[in-house]
Amino acid sequence: MRTAAHVTSSPRRLLPFSPWHLLLAPLSLLFALPLLWLVLSSVMTNAEINRFPPALWPSGIDLGGYRYVLGNAMFPRWFANSLIVSAVAVVANLVFGALGGYAFARMRFLGSRTLMVAMLATMAIPFQLTMIPTFLIMKRLGLIDTLGALIIPSLVTPFAVFLLRQFFLSLPRELEEAAWIDGCSRLRVLVLIVLPLSRPALSTVAVLTFLTTWNDLSWPLIAINHDSQYTLQLGLTTFQGQHHTQWAAVMAGNVITVLPVLLAFLGAQKAFIQSITSSGLKG
Repeated sequence: MRTAAHVTSSPRRLLPFSPWHLLLAPLSLLFALPLLWLVLSSVMTNAEINRFPPALWPSGIDLGGYRYVLGNAMFPRWFANSLIVSAVAVVANLVFGALGGYAFARMRFLGSRTLMVAMLATMAIPFQLTMIPTFLIMKRLGLIDTLGALIIPSLVTPFAVFLLRQFFLSLPRELEEAAWIDGCSRLRVLVLIVLPLSRPALSTVAVLTFLTTWNDLSWPLIAINHDSQYTLQLGLTTFQGQHHTQWAAVMAGNVITVLPVLLAFLGAQKAFIQSITSSGLKG
């Protein structure tokens, strides 16, 4: 007579992988189709892209779109602008998010819970409601049409503070208490003990901040007027004219734009999953 353990383990013996992969593999291919279509379209000619019915496979590899994009004198400037804005936003969110998250996780002060709830409530406010006040503030500061208008609103986000707070709560207090006994201040405890243990959460905040800032189009479209201050996403819209659009260039530019995002996510995928499972955010 077969035991229950033998019955439950038999499906795993039939397959060298989890049965869930039979469902997840087709779904992953389905989600990868838009990226595949983007890459294929970037090596098509404009005639092939505009043809109806659309061509599913390029007749040959045409790099005219990439030459058009890389030959644009402003493209390196747009790429540098996006890189500067995203890098500053990532560093600022790591610094301020860690300070705020540690304060909410370990320090108790008057109104701390109320302030925490109020901060989280701001995450439910859509950008359309804060767009005009933010624009007026940046205009009063004289930052409109500069990279400062893109950087300052992204210096710290409630999500970064909340995620790091949740992760800090999962760390044992004994390590910090031992450092306090040795005479370390709270700031030294945070820098020397807490942050090295929080690399998964820090990686997650860095990646999500980079993705959000790098892909942002709506706010740069409002705050930037001169093409020398365009970000990459905003600069790509100039390839789409009222009467004629360089679709091959648009697709090639999008491929170049997606590559840093894809590499950043793949590089931090393990840390991202570890952070979500450790910070109490899993469903």
